[in-house]
Amino acid sequence: MGGKSEIVWHKVAEADDLPDGRVQTVTAGTRTLALVHFDGSYAAMDNRCPHQGGPLGEGSIEKGIAGQCWLRCPWHGWDFDPLTGKPPGGHEDSGQDMFPVEARADGIYVGLAREPDHVRTVTDVMAETMVNWGVKSVFGMVGHSNLGLADALRRQAVAGQLDFFGVRHEGAAAFACSGYAKLTGRPAACLTIAGPGATNLMTGLWDAKVDRAPVLALTGQVDVQVLGPGAFQEIDLASAFQAVSRYSQTVLYTSRHAELMSLACKSALVERDVAHLIFPDDVQTLAATDGARAGGPAGRMGDERIAPSADSLADMTAMIGKAKRPIIIAGYGAKGRMAPIVDLAERLKCPVLTTFKAKGLIADTHPHAAGVLGRSGTPIASWFMNECDLIIALGCSFSNHTGIEPSKPIIQVDFDRMHLGKFHAVSLPVYGEIGRTMEAVLGALPAKIAAKDQRKELAARWQAWREEKASRASDDRGQGIASASVFSVLTDLAPADAVIAVDVGNNTYSFGRYFEPCGQSVLMSGYLGSIGFAFPAAMGAWAATRDFPDYKGRKVISISGDGGFGQYAMEFTTAVKYGMNITHILLNNSELGKISKEQRAGEWPVWQTDLHNPSFAAFARLCGGHGHRVTESGELDAAIAEALAHDGPSLVEIVTDAELV
Repeated sequence: MGGKSEIVWHKVAEADDLPDGRVQTVTAGTRTLALVHFDGSYAAMDNRCPHQGGPLGEGSIEKGIAGQCWLRCPWHGWDFDPLTGKPPGGHEDSGQDMFPVEARADGIYVGLAREPDHVRTVTDVMAETMVNWGVKSVFGMVGHSNLGLADALRRQAVAGQLDFFGVRHEGAAAFACSGYAKLTGRPAACLTIAGPGATNLMTGLWDAKVDRAPVLALTGQVDVQVLGPGAFQEIDLASAFQAVSRYSQTVLYTSRHAELMSLACKSALVERDVAHLIFPDDVQTLAATDGARAGGPAGRMGDERIAPSADSLADMTAMIGKAKRPIIIAGYGAKGRMAPIVDLAERLKCPVLTTFKAKGLIADTHPHAAGVLGRSGTPIASWFMNECDLIIALGCSFSNHTGIEPSKPIIQVDFDRMHLGKFHAVSLPVYGEIGRTMEAVLGALPAKIAAKDQRKELAARWQAWREEKASRASDDRGQGIASASVFSVLTDLAPADAVIAVDVGNNTYSFGRYFEPCGQSVLMSGYLGSIGFAFPAAMGAWAATRDFPDYKGRKVISISGDGGFGQYAMEFTTAVKYGMNITHILLNNSELGKISKEQRAGEWPVWQTDLHNPSFAAFARLCGGHGHRVTESGELDAAIAEALAHDGPSLVEIVTDAELV
């Protein structure tokens, strides 16, 4: 094959871009070349030095001992004739591949043979399988040890099958996937290179793991043939990810590639955990076998709506029927199953408390809502727990942060048998899916039950607590705005269907106490309690609003302190790049306020908790987003309303009093 018809000309430089005696790297189509301008002539050659792949376009043209000028590789000093690409000695069968060059009036052109059709690779098969399992968003960084896999993902993105979001730090990618999964129950994927890229995922993956959120981690690795001796950026990824992942496998030449990806996706979904695949660099571009088929979920997922046993149901309804002051505590496991829970509360005329992770599952304005129980909660919830004669715990993990009283009679319902009575014995552990169990209970409860109407007490305690919150919101020591004031305004202004990602610290405790949800979805780093979670998680939530019709158009809000935002502040540029409609509420008290309080409580001196901050509002504007700094409580309404209305990333920096939390 040959002839001019097979040549495609690519403009690679302007006519005056490259001075005589210089070389530079250029791109023609998908090919990287070294373009040389020497002695009035142009030449183009393969950019890779045959020694170790050094970039000749970053080299220099230097005189040798005999006065001959050579193009010298910047890595190890190998020499080539700048116009012919031949090494010293000029052997005809060695040297660089050369390409035709034309200097035209409008620029420098290089001719390349028309690119052959793409040969489907094993990573193409795996990317197609991933899409078939419903993975719609990928967060990560493209790098030298994942380029083959990245190209397979690129092809799916070009085809409109998924979106890729390039982040500034791999830790943010993992947190984004965790936030995405906590909102939707579906996995997103995070992509990294080998070595440090992979290890940077760990904190976000542990956050997902301990909160039972499905995530798919895809890490590059060095070539198979150099595994073991300690190649550049090689670490033992299988060992490194062993504890954090429920499923972790290395993709090899002989693997069943579609099956590996199917098992990874299924493990993430069924186990609600982290699944991890390791992709050696040289395997990523391996040609797929003829007729290789992508996998998918058809025939591989069973119905998860497990009904309780007849004996458990009978015991449960008997206990509920006899209780005079029952309460319901809904945990994070009750997400998506609140309708029959509320129906039961209305039948029993009893309050519904939530754990902090479950905040928002029932609106605080609902006549049966009692708010959050525990350290981040309301005195309403604590009072009703103390006065109850039966706790119906649904999808609760019994965290010490929540503080469910173990001495009370407890019915615990969970679809994970390991969670039943995990920390202490309960009166009645019930194995069953919560929604189906509640429906069964409603159908089996006798017409006459002992439960008293607790709604008047509930309303009275809400009135008292709201008066207390209003009093706290007006506190002013002249050292910043009270957190109660911030969350009073946000309660009024946040859209009812907003998704709110919260961080860790005093800002989060204050959110738990003072913000009154009315339908919003709340995301947090629950068991791990990782500072820095909020903004990357909000990025993941924003992606979910594009991927799923149920979340389409929902406003995404993130909340943090200055310490938390500082962990991943540069991801604000990521949000600007992709036009993410996220409003960040930043409570700035110039310290790690929660740690200061803990030091004082432990009778230690306050030490190394102060922070040196920039103007975060100015930073947001420099990044290309909206930024507003608030120093007076009277400015809150207008500033937050303006930020929420902004179409794109916005940040409201609020100077707060570290003691008024």
